[in-house]
Amino acid sequence: MESTDGLPQYCTFHLGELYLGISVEHVQEVIRYQEMTRVPLAESTVRGLINLRGQIVTAIDLRRRFRLSPRDELPMNVVVHVDDEALSFLVDEIGDVVEVPAELVEAPPATLTGPTRQLVSEVCKLEGRLLLILDVAQVAGVGATRSAA
Repeated sequence: MESTDGLPQYCTFHLGELYLGISVEHVQEVIRYQEMTRVPLAESTVRGLINLRGQIVTAIDLRRRFRLSPRDELPMNVVVHVDDEALSFLVDEIGDVVEVPAELVEAPPATLTGPTRQLVSEVCKLEGRLLLILDVAQVAGVGATRSAA
């Protein structure tokens, strides 16, 4: 989604030292921690299921997806839509919605390795920091309880 200025907008959040973003067109809402029901035999990245006003939503722990150490505090939820399915990405802290001029958006650098390389589709060089734009479908497709069709 673009702003009235025509600039792409990203919902930002923090995961440890990482500054990450998701295009606002994928974001349904951002909410505080919700109680979760554990899913037996689910992959370790699936923290559980949350009930979001009657809608059952799979919660994916991004710390586990990025192979970071466990968090000390309760996570926040970024609820996204992928293929008409709602998923919650558990994050450390919510940032702002930022607009990024197209000339600041680039392909991920070769220095990104491991799961970060697979999960990041673009990077934005902002003043004083790098915003990593997540590939929402890639994050959701690996580790989510999705049926293989």
